[in-house]
Amino acid sequence: MRSRRWTRSRRPWWITASAAVLILAGAAPAQSAQPLAPVSETLGALLSTASGAAPVTALVHGTDLAAAEAAVRDAGLTPITSFSRIGVVAASGTADEVAAVRSAPGVAYVENNDPLRVHASSGTAATRSTEARETLTGADGGALDGSGVSVAVIDTGVDPTHPAFRGPDGTSRVVANLKSLCLQGTDTGCIAKVPNTVDTDTLSLGGHGTHVTGIAAGNDLTLGGETRVGGSAPGSKIVSLSTGAALLVLGSDAALNWVLENHDAPCGEGVSAEDCPPIKVVNNSYGPGGGGGFDPNSATVKLQRALAAEGVVTVWANGNDGGDGSGNLSNPPGQDPTPGIVSVASYNDQGTGTRDGAVSEYSSRGAAGDQQSWPDLSAPGENIVSSCRPYLPICSTGLQPVNGPGPLDLGTYNVISGTSMAAPQIAGIVAQLFQAKPGATPEEIEHVLKSTAHKFVDGAPYEQAGQYTSSFDKGAGLVDVVAATTAFGAAPA
Repeated sequence: MRSRRWTRSRRPWWITASAAVLILAGAAPAQSAQPLAPVSETLGALLSTASGAAPVTALVHGTDLAAAEAAVRDAGLTPITSFSRIGVVAASGTADEVAAVRSAPGVAYVENNDPLRVHASSGTAATRSTEARETLTGADGGALDGSGVSVAVIDTGVDPTHPAFRGPDGTSRVVANLKSLCLQGTDTGCIAKVPNTVDTDTLSLGGHGTHVTGIAAGNDLTLGGETRVGGSAPGSKIVSLSTGAALLVLGSDAALNWVLENHDAPCGEGVSAEDCPPIKVVNNSYGPGGGGGFDPNSATVKLQRALAAEGVVTVWANGNDGGDGSGNLSNPPGQDPTPGIVSVASYNDQGTGTRDGAVSEYSSRGAAGDQQSWPDLSAPGENIVSSCRPYLPICSTGLQPVNGPGPLDLGTYNVISGTSMAAPQIAGIVAQLFQAKPGATPEEIEHVLKSTAHKFVDGAPYEQAGQYTSSFDKGAGLVDVVAATTAFGAAPA
């Protein structure tokens, strides 16, 4: 079995400028024969007023990475992270140490670790998922928040205790928490149930899964008075299948098979559908790097086709390998033409919720001459703020932490980009659609999403692809939840 990786983006441009906010201070630099490297305006102001022992975090720009690393080491600074392609090392130390690094050979510039606002979004404004939740009701008469549906997420795991998943009664909305011990194959005997309080994401040294799950089903919250977070379906229940550590998925087919065998009653016999609804959608934000051809004989494809036949929609991230249409870089299982199997490209809503944004540069393109390889839809995947734990490897790459709702929820939300973030937008929206029309088939779900999609203009032109217009980079367009759920009969609130 091929190893797989999470489909998250290469480090995007904003990471360099978005280091975590720390108190910055400094002192006047010591004299040196080496010309002093220039500093950013804000760092210069801080160094001119702070004591020499004051803590400082700065970004040291070298003529190359080796020069920056040597300068940081020789000045006594502690490296935090590095950006190898641009020769920059982020480091912490005292104001005197930061002053000293300016005179080191090969240092071209020293930059302040400026406080920044989060220029990001949850993505639910661009898809109109929030608007649908606030203005429309489902077949049950309730707000269109995914109630009555369980969303399955196959990923690194989840932190069930995160405030993103706390239900109205204080208990977690993670109703089934599973850990895969499988190395290969599809047998489900190696998938173990663990208590719903166990943080399987930390056990996996991940963070990816908690972020993804928050995008699909996290609570709708406003943090710090202005940052709105939350998933497409905050009223849904969550089934988490933890399949491996960080960037490697082992036994993902076994997890899909577990969903196939248990989707009707994911919490087991004797648990009511009200407490633990059937799984109607499964999110998969992983895949092999570099895309590749579709294999109809693979176990993954057989499993997802069986799920579609039993009423479960399968959602795939399309990949983060970019492309220009000259070759097929799409995630192979997402290319399945079976109705109800949906692949998702990443859309950039520019952190404002705009519906006239762009296809993310990193989002994998299909081959222009092979329509089956094209993604089905687009959803926001760039600069998405969602649930995280700052000490987990993938969460820490965001460098834009936001405090959660409680006094101890420090840095419990962060910003990450990738088609991994776009796919769960759709998974949560599928839950909203099933709430609007509980008897819908996977084929009807995919059709309504494609036929009502917003045709944003960036990227390749749309062309006829079967009964829809589509393109090799963005599929049928940006999903529109208000239009889709209204077509399914959702009524005004």
